[in-house]
Amino acid sequence: MTTSSAPYRSELPVGRDGFAQLLRAEFTKLRTVRAWVIALGAAAVLTVVFAWVGGQQSSGTCTSSPSGTPSCTKVATPPALVGPGGEPVVDTFSFLHRPLTGSGSLTAQVTSLSELTAPGNGPDHPGVVPWSKAGILLEENTTQGSAYAAVMVTPGHGVRLQYNYTHDTGGLPGTVSASSPRWLRLTRAGDLITGYDSLDGAHWAKIGTVPLTGLTDSVQAGLFVTSPADDAGPSRSATEATATFDQVHLAGDFPSTSWNSQVMGADTQTYPTQVIGPNWFRQSGRTFTISGSGDIAPQVAGGALGGSGDTTSLLSSAALGLIPVIVLATLFITSEYRRGLIRTTLTASPRRGRALSAKAIVIGSVTFVGACIATAIAEAVSRHALSANGNYVFPLSTSSEVRVAIGTGLLFAIAAVLVLALATILRRSAGAVVTGIVVFVLPFVISHPLSPAVSDWLFRTTPAAAFAVEGALPRFAQVSDAYTMQNGYYPLGPWLGLAVLGAYAAVAFGGAVWSVRRRDV
Repeated sequence: MTTSSAPYRSELPVGRDGFAQLLRAEFTKLRTVRAWVIALGAAAVLTVVFAWVGGQQSSGTCTSSPSGTPSCTKVATPPALVGPGGEPVVDTFSFLHRPLTGSGSLTAQVTSLSELTAPGNGPDHPGVVPWSKAGILLEENTTQGSAYAAVMVTPGHGVRLQYNYTHDTGGLPGTVSASSPRWLRLTRAGDLITGYDSLDGAHWAKIGTVPLTGLTDSVQAGLFVTSPADDAGPSRSATEATATFDQVHLAGDFPSTSWNSQVMGADTQTYPTQVIGPNWFRQSGRTFTISGSGDIAPQVAGGALGGSGDTTSLLSSAALGLIPVIVLATLFITSEYRRGLIRTTLTASPRRGRALSAKAIVIGSVTFVGACIATAIAEAVSRHALSANGNYVFPLSTSSEVRVAIGTGLLFAIAAVLVLALATILRRSAGAVVTGIVVFVLPFVISHPLSPAVSDWLFRTTPAAAFAVEGALPRFAQVSDAYTMQNGYYPLGPWLGLAVLGAYAAVAFGGAVWSVRRRDV
């Protein structure tokens, strides 16, 4: 009789070599190396600490004592002027006005608009500021920040109808001259203000009608001129525009009073001195010549994530916080080459591209989560410190704050993958770390001394373009002089900048996969 016995079966579970197991193995490596965990923590701490340090900055003045020792005094940023919608605005211009007590219209022909850089602020040169403005303005009262509507000519954007600082509609194109004047008309019917333009004063085109809800019966209407600072040169220079108005005609409920002349007060932060002289207004019959400086527009210049002036605390802290991530991503692969452990890794997973992908996903995921949390804390810390030190903090919506936090997390994650790929190709820690610091941190160090064109080029074409994802300040088409790196504005949009980094990372990772497959361990 033949007996049979059951084959031996191990009580240990069947081993698996799927991708999930690879991810788990790489994550286990990461969390069990104390230095790597410390590096992750250091990245988060640096991001928050430097955000707080940056937030402690505020405006100040420094003088030298008789002994030569500088003495600096903190000066809080003046409270922001706000418009009808609560947004920060600039409201500085020359205004020749009369009361309008009901419905009516004001018509004028603009025959010239020229401008000069203010004496002492650089070489005089005409026609350099595209958003200088001259035209007809109606406003609720002569208090800065009040509701208004205006139809105007500009050197670079033709005729415009603007109201309440943030709204802008285009009219006739082209520039104004004696041979090519522009006729402007502004009418009021209750709360509705309508702007018109014409080439000959006979054939009129409607630009648009805007609502100024809540206007009182008595408002101020008249002629205005303003000219924003010029950023075309190496330094920001105040400018002065001069316009000539002819054929000025009033119709409707204008009382029989004389013209009132007023220079709306300068914003001492953006326009430190009053540019125009005492003879800014001249009249000859129905012809008026008016000079003005400043702007009527949204206030956009300021530090990223809420600072004023050149405070860019969060951006700087994120760049510095990347340094430990660069070191960690490098050691995550080079330490295995240095110790020979890469042979064990590739023996367990002969599909080398898949093994490298597992490393990339783990290092990217961990840095993404850490950076999101650190950025959210850094935002709150930075904004609180800025506000506590007297700096104006630009308001941010919740969606903008969430976008910045998630975007920064993606920036850190993709940067980690890029450095991991470089380290795989180079197989040397020093080379990968230095390369990572050069492409991510060095652009911040050298951007300020460089010309704006070179600085913009750096943040358009290098991996540092991804920092644009942290840009949170508003942009408006009717403001063109403030969008500089020094004010916290990047040349690319948030997601486009991140896409530039993604392209670099994809190319580098493809090269790393090719390298690890072709080369011996």
